[in-house]
This record gives sequence, structure tokens and C-alpha cells, in this order.
Amino acid sequence: MTSDAEIQTALPAFASGNVAVITGGASGIGLAAAKRFAAMGMKTVLADIGGVRLDQAKQAVAAIAGEDAVLPIPTDVSKAEEVDRLADLAYDAFGAVSVLMNNAGIGNNPGKPWENRDAWKRLLDINFWGVVHGVEAFAPRMLAAGKPGLIVNTGSKQGITTPPGNLAYNVSKAGVKTFTEGLAHALRNEPGAKVSAHLLIPGFTYTGLTEGATQKPAGAWTGEQVIEFMLASLMDDDFYILCPDNDVARPMDEKRMAWAIGDIIENRPALSRWHPDHKDAFAAFMDR
Repeated sequence: MTSDAEIQTALPAFASGNVAVITGGASGIGLAAAKRFAAMGMKTVLADIGGVRLDQAKQAVAAIAGEDAVLPIPTDVSKAEEVDRLADLAYDAFGAVSVLMNNAGIGNNPGKPWENRDAWKRLLDINFWGVVHGVEAFAPRMLAAGKPGLIVNTGSKQGITTPPGNLAYNVSKAGVKTFTEGLAHALRNEPGAKVSAHLLIPGFTYTGLTEGATQKPAGAWTGEQVIEFMLASLMDDDFYILCPDNDVARPMDEKRMAWAIGDIIENRPALSRWHPDHKDAFAAFMDR
């Protein structure tokens, strides 16, 4: 584990006393982030759907940082007005925000492209528009503060290789990737900006989205492992924070991603990795 002192020297945004806002902060990667930031002496704002889970998350973080250093705010990130309210309450309570993690997401599969429009819209409203709402509500204030700041948006490998299975989720996370790339470009071209954007790309992680798992699968990382990897990557100023897990190392991810973009370059059928005519070619490519 990288020491707090090393992190805070390399990344002033994480200085003790600074403020972090985390959406989807009541479980999984979001809660792991809140606990880690609290251990560094940061004040944390936990945004999530209200209820017992958010209350429990607040108590868990308060046990580390103290009651006065954590603020739970029930928030539906799909609604811009609620995220604007989140920003107002966070700034009113703690002052300038230095770290924003747009992490809230759902994985409910609405089905085929022509099915369940309302469920498709709900997933996209949370997973994609929730990120946009977070940036809209916080980025202008973070820039105006003139202090070092970080915006981390949680994407997914499924937004890059887009495997069959949950098309709506893939679409949402592909949107987050593209949006965050553009956000990073805009921030680095903003005069005087000290705020940067980064794309967190978890591997197989045991979270609230892990369907059907009552205990952590052997191949999965914990949320805590993801956050430690994220912090180390941020210290290296990585934009793409591509996490491995216990089953998949980076070389395998790189090959899968290279094959996916190769579909365009080689003019193969869409998602050729799963096409019967290209099964053997993909297997040979992975064995190189």
C-alpha cells in the first residue's frame, strides 16, 4: 500500500482536510474510496440513494474520520437538480471540493435494443447522465477555486470491448469513456486550470453490481484493491486507470482491446471476437 504521505506529496488534492465527493458512495468501490480518503484525513461527502445502506456507510466512514468529517446526502444522480443540490450542500458544509468521483451506476439489463425503452433510459440516465450532471455541478466551482483538483469518472472495460450480454450498460460506459476523454482535453486547455480528469476502468470487482454473488468470487478484486491501484495510477498521472483483477492481467486486456479496434481496421464483422467465423483467428491472436 502506498503511504498517505507519498500520495499527498504527489497529489495535493488529497491533502488532509480537503474535501472529496463520491457518488455511489454507500457501497463497493465508492465506499472503499470514502474509507481510504477518510484515512488520509479528508472530509467526505457520500452521495447515494437514501436509506439504511447510506446510513451504514456514513457510520463506517465516521468511525475512521469522525462524525464531523463525513456528510451523507441522499441523491439521485439521474436528476440534475439533485446533483446541483448535492454540490450546494457539500460546499456549504465543507467548502471547496478537491476530489470528485462520479461513480454511481446500475447494471440492470433491460434487454435487446428494441426492448424496454424506459429501463434503457433509466440505466443511461444514471450511468451516463449522472456523470455529466456531476461534472456540470462541480467542475466550474473546482476550476474557480484555483486549487489542485481531480475528477475521476468510473467507466468499464465493457465500454471498450463491448461484449454481448448487457448492451445498455456497454453503451452507457462507452459514453462515459468518450465524455471523460473530452473532459480531460477541455480541462488541460482551460487557462490556469489545476483540475484534471481521469477514467477509472475497474476489472472484475466484487461490488453491489456483482450479480448472484453472496461472497467475493476468487477472480474478483475488492473495492479496496481498486482504490489502491487508482491512487498509484493517479500518482503516475495516468488518464486511463486500467485495473487488472485476479483472473485477467493487463496484457490480456490490451490484446482484447486491440482486437476490438481491429474490427474497424480489418473490416471484420461487428463484435467479431464472438463471431463463429472469427473464433479461431481470435484464439490464435490471443496466443501470440
